Amino acid sequence: MSGTPVKIALLLGGSAFGALVATGYHRQQATAAANRHTPPPPAPGRPAGVPPPAPPVAAIPPTNYPSAVRPFEADQVGSPAVVIPPPVDKSAGQTLQTLREVGAKVGFPESEVTYSVLDLLGNPGPVSETGKHEAFVSSYNRQLRNPNWVFEHLTKSNLHRDSGEDPDRTNSTFREDTQIPLMFRGRLRDYLKSGYDRGHLAPAADAKRSQQAMDETFLLSNMCPQVGTGFNRDYWAHFEMFTRKLTREFSDVYVFTGPLYLPKPMPGSPGKYKVEYEVIGSPPNIAVPTHFYKVMLVRDGQGKYAVGSFVLPNAVIPNETPLESFVSPVSAVEKAAGLTFFDKVPEIQPPNVVTPLCSATKCSLVEALAFVEAAKQRKALKAPAQDPSKGRRNSV
Repeated sequence: MSGTPVKIALLLGGSAFGALVATGYHRQQATAAANRHTPPPPAPGRPAGVPPPAPPVAAIPPTNYPSAVRPFEADQVGSPAVVIPPPVDKSAGQTLQTLREVGAKVGFPESEVTYSVLDLLGNPGPVSETGKHEAFVSSYNRQLRNPNWVFEHLTKSNLHRDSGEDPDRTNSTFREDTQIPLMFRGRLRDYLKSGYDRGHLAPAADAKRSQQAMDETFLLSNMCPQVGTGFNRDYWAHFEMFTRKLTREFSDVYVFTGPLYLPKPMPGSPGKYKVEYEVIGSPPNIAVPTHFYKVMLVRDGQGKYAVGSFVLPNAVIPNETPLESFVSPVSAVEKAAGLTFFDKVPEIQPPNVVTPLCSATKCSLVEALAFVEAAKQRKALKAPAQDPSKGRRNSV
């Protein structure tokens, strides 16, 4: 047993915590001997009755972040930097006791001992918060401060207002998600003067069933920085409308939406690529995706499935660009995002042949564009005429 604390100290890299292990071991031995009314045996060359000196315990230093991550010390304006406190004796002792028990297991595989030690010290993650909301489910990425994905189940009925409900997006406000720990949370101030829109991944227009459902789509955990004019307010919005209109032809529309950070060729270095994206915020911490995806599974009234997958750049896209030019294999999105979609639906797994969405329906934004144009004309007709004395034209 005398080698146990040394073994675990080595396992912990000879760190200060390893010294704590050795100290705790000697203290436990001394306590056990005192309980038996028997003094601990003297070490060779040491007079009887003189207790062995405890190994020095190194002080746990305060946080000393590298300069590259120092902006993350403060999560609020004026808040102090985070300092790791020394361990409380009681909890540290309990942990050390368990570590000794783990290390004492004869013949236990080293991999399992290491895993047990990690489990006791705390697995650092990564952790993905799952948000369960009325109209969507989301998975949040703490590092990038963006969703990994959001999931929606759209039907003709759930896209309409519930009885007695009259939701209005003008009553909704963008807000931070308090279910996300503060140090990993996207903040309202992060988007201020960033040049990007707070782009919904689960659209507010998909959540008309109730005011609460619509309000939840305005959580920042459902947002990504998106180019505004020409994308979020235009082509992407038309694409979202196309997705809703699929419920006219299909009884169920299942949708995953999320960001991508794709590589691009390195100028002057043929055959080489790099991943490069902007970061916004104060301090800079919210990643700006290079692309966005939608992966859709639709089912008709006869139970037949079709699958569609689209990848769009986070950039200005002319409205006349064909939607089919953004079709991408589902497997390509899975590899890029590190995710798997609909893998528990046997009807769409090999060797079954899956119908492409754009073969089952017309993948076009023409109808959506026509709807938007008609809405603009109706708005123009309802708008009051401006006072000519103010020198402004009527709104169009």
